[in-house]
Amino acid sequence: MDIGNLWNTGAIGGMADMTATAAKNTTATKLEEQLKTGYGNASDEELMDACKQFEAYFLEQMFKAMQKTVPNYSTEAMTGASSSMMDYYKEQMIQQVAADTTEQSSLGLAQMLYEQMKRNMI
Repeated sequence: MDIGNLWNTGAIGGMADMTATAAKNTTATKLEEQLKTGYGNASDEELMDACKQFEAYFLEQMFKAMQKTVPNYSTEAMTGASSSMMDYYKEQMIQQVAADTTEQSSLGLAQMLYEQMKRNMI
């Protein structure tokens, strides 16, 4: 088997696309599972953690929307697997920046959600 053909046929690029898609859905899946299990039996710490995760997910989506407004000159020349891997690492970076932003300087969204959920639990 000619390894060079893997790059040309898009087999590697296809795998990278699948990996990037799976990474995108990981955060949403975690949040959905936490909501399905319910927060009625959750401790205050677990509830606040879920609220912070939601805020991080919200920021992630906002950062992705902002990124789409900026022309992306660096990856225009790339094709196939290299472009897919660049997109994958951009996704990872955005997720980490959103999580760090939530931990270091929260928007207050997590605190508002926490207070509202605590009121609804009583």
